Amino acid sequence: MSDLQRAFAKAKLAALPPEPPMLLDTEEQEEGSDSFGEINRESHDDDSSSASSASSTGTIRPSATKHLFAKPKGSPSAKRAIESLPWSDYFTQELYLENSKPDKKIVHHVYLTTPTPKGPLFVTHHGAGSSGLSFALFASEVRKILPDAGVLSIDARGHGETTVPRSRSEQAVSDRSQETDVLDLSLETLSSDLATTVELTQAKMGWTELPALVLIGHSLGGAVVTNVARKGMFGDRVLGYAVLDVVEGTYTLQNCSAIDALQSMQTYLSTRPAGFPSLASGIEWHIRSRTIRNTISARVSVPSLLRHNPNASNPARSWIWRTDLAATQPFWEEWFVGLSKKFLEAKGGKLLLLAGTDRLDKELMIGQMQGKYQLQVFPEAGHFIQEDLPEKTAITLVDFYKRNDRSALVLPPKVGELLKKKC
Repeated sequence: MSDLQRAFAKAKLAALPPEPPMLLDTEEQEEGSDSFGEINRESHDDDSSSASSASSTGTIRPSATKHLFAKPKGSPSAKRAIESLPWSDYFTQELYLENSKPDKKIVHHVYLTTPTPKGPLFVTHHGAGSSGLSFALFASEVRKILPDAGVLSIDARGHGETTVPRSRSEQAVSDRSQETDVLDLSLETLSSDLATTVELTQAKMGWTELPALVLIGHSLGGAVVTNVARKGMFGDRVLGYAVLDVVEGTYTLQNCSAIDALQSMQTYLSTRPAGFPSLASGIEWHIRSRTIRNTISARVSVPSLLRHNPNASNPARSWIWRTDLAATQPFWEEWFVGLSKKFLEAKGGKLLLLAGTDRLDKELMIGQMQGKYQLQVFPEAGHFIQEDLPEKTAITLVDFYKRNDRSALVLPPKVGELLKKKC
């Protein structure tokens, strides 16, 4: 290039605006940086997130330092370890309630925050493979909004800390046959367990009568509380019941057989890890896979889903699932077939809380248009609504309770009483 050409090029370049700063150089200098764009979300803590997937409504705003590609703050990939959080931060006590039957003994485990004498009791039932701690953050948020309220969160049989010990004869038969027991998780058994657990809690706490009850069930738990409400197991003590992200159409879709729907569950189970090398890695998987979108909730609830097997042949899978979801397959159809009809027929206030309106089936759509129940949709949440958005869920449930609270009703005096006063 000649001197004339160089001078011409310099003159042209000088006239151009200054080059914008590179955005990636800061990441090279600080690979472990935790600075990330502010994420617009409802969570009250940096650890909770539901903004990183296409289904989320979160908006990313660049931070002042412009570390656009740094690792998200509070994410499981950050350098700090993900530690489990204790249940005692969210409930006041846990109870082990023994229920001895002629043929079987079961020890029910529950988490409890007691209500005041005039407060309601929110009774929660988790979904299959989960535990009572899936409602931990929800319980804390309820108390912030309604300090008089109590929350009773149960572990269903075969889940969490609830155990069904086998007798020596049963163990001997199992050892000889080399077959694993199929735990009875039928809808009637789970419904009976829920009623029994509430009664045992009442006796343990010395309550002369049950508080006003609001039954809340997530997924499988929704089928259980609906069945309990429809059978009137608690009589007029039930003000209403709420079902979280489960409708019959989710499992028996129109133009789709139940077998096809069950195959999708099998696909999910086949892609889920069989175990984890540590508890922290189990928590991390739930967050990375967006199974649970709130990091704080995952740190509370996931430890109750796993148990440590010190004799595992593969150390990378020494933390295994407490509940064998595949073994529950014989009960899948029974749990959900006919759920929509039961939901609409049962007495009491009704709330359906979903993560998307596409989950509604025809029967529920007609019921909604007829005003038979309240519908609330949180499209930014995943399947575990109460974990992803505990504050919003608590606000919705407390409002639902207040609308159905009969003690707040002020009835006008009867005509006969007015005539007596005039006389």
